[in-house]
Amino acid sequence: MPNQKPRILNDYRDLLWSLIPLLLICVVFAALAQQCSFSPGTPATGNIPHFDVKAALQDDAHTLSFPIRQPSLPEHWTANSGSRDTISGAGGGTLSTVGYITPEGTYMQLTQSDATESALADHILQTRSPSGSQKVGDQTWTVFHVQGNEPAWITDFGTVRVLIKGAGNQSAYTTLAGSVDAAQPLHS
Repeated sequence: MPNQKPRILNDYRDLLWSLIPLLLICVVFAALAQQCSFSPGTPATGNIPHFDVKAALQDDAHTLSFPIRQPSLPEHWTANSGSRDTISGAGGGTLSTVGYITPEGTYMQLTQSDATESALADHILQTRSPSGSQKVGDQTWTVFHVQGNEPAWITDFGTVRVLIKGAGNQSAYTTLAGSVDAAQPLHS
């Protein structure tokens, strides 16, 4: 008589008994790495990282060859990130990007660049194409939108193009666009 039963006699209980040791091993590794936590109920809001947007944009104004604007946003808009990037190739240029968390908890990105509008759109938005426009203050913003993705708005201030995008609602876009329009370029 063989020690193992024929494969045809295996059922779901045998599968469960073979998966239990694997699950236990996964739980042990997750506990050792401390990458998992169990928190019943609603998710807790984490702390927003501190980012000195004033110093970052002032540094960009001194370093970069195009005018940089620092929007004066309403209370509870919190700057949380910033970066610089470069678009190479035809129409390319340097990008200055800062990110904000709105009072509703959504992320909005502000990018300023000396790249052309098409180079900026191709770099940030990849496959999107213009789908309309929005007038905010003195500026007309070209709206880029693909169903299921967050929209992006781009406008031209002459020597600089400005792009805003994020998970915010229409009010967040209008607020950020209006604040950028009202801001004077920082002195370099």
